[in-house]
Amino acid sequence: MKVAVTGASGMIGTALVRSLEADRHQVLRLVRREPAGPREVRWEPGGTADIEALAGVDAVVHLAGAGIGDRRWSAAYKREIRESRVHGTRTVAEAVARLRPRVLVCGTAIGFYGDTGDREVDETAPVGGGFLAGVVRDWEAAAAPAREAGVRVAFARTGVVLGRGGLVGRMLPLFRLGLGGRLGDGRQWMSWISLDDEVAGLRFLLDGDLEGPVNLTGPRPVTNAEFTRALARAVGRPAVLAVPKTALRLALGEFADEGALVSQRVLPRRLEEAGFVFEHADVTAALATATSV
Repeated sequence: MKVAVTGASGMIGTALVRSLEADRHQVLRLVRREPAGPREVRWEPGGTADIEALAGVDAVVHLAGAGIGDRRWSAAYKREIRESRVHGTRTVAEAVARLRPRVLVCGTAIGFYGDTGDREVDETAPVGGGFLAGVVRDWEAAAAPAREAGVRVAFARTGVVLGRGGLVGRMLPLFRLGLGGRLGDGRQWMSWISLDDEVAGLRFLLDGDLEGPVNLTGPRPVTNAEFTRALARAVGRPAVLAVPKTALRLALGEFADEGALVSQRVLPRRLEEAGFVFEHADVTAALATATSV
């Protein structure tokens, strides 16, 4: 296939491009600067994409957007999170409507469901409450031009991705020093997926016939306390500390409740029903791979 990818320099995008190219697919990276070679194509979220350079693509994978947890949520950064996703997706979808590839896979997030408490949810659940739920709702709606043009559109609603970067990369230094610990009371549910399974899931959506929302999460969500114990075991260090909710809210502001303390028990129902097999079905196996040198 000839596949165009936005967000190709991020943790997920880098791994996806490596996987596609290893299987001899041609990958075009969409970049926001002057292209450095024939495998790069200029685009601008909220603006346009170079349609001529994208001619003949079979699939588009859209992963770009401002990092949800990269900075404290000020009003300006929340606006950047929303606009980078909604405007970026609209730009990609309008280009896809003109190009007519076989499929657009748009990476979104399980933030769509809001806080689910102890309740298990799948793709049939309605949109939840909170800032992120509204962002994901509008983010997915922005892909309308592609759907209206008859292109198959799949929304990869991704949980916490466990790889050598991302959340695990930020937590590892503390855990290796024996300073890791649960967040709050640790009872909140965490829906995770290994980086290998995230890439395999995206490729499953590229190759198959699923459309609409598809949860890319592991089949066995864990509580934050269970995740903390598993990460501590993976690095061979104790993790007896706890970060109080009040301290998290002081440090992280609004993101504490929607990111660190939110409880999301999300199941990959459609993915499993379609026959996808996880390489890392439990968090211990996923973290062993993510923390290996």
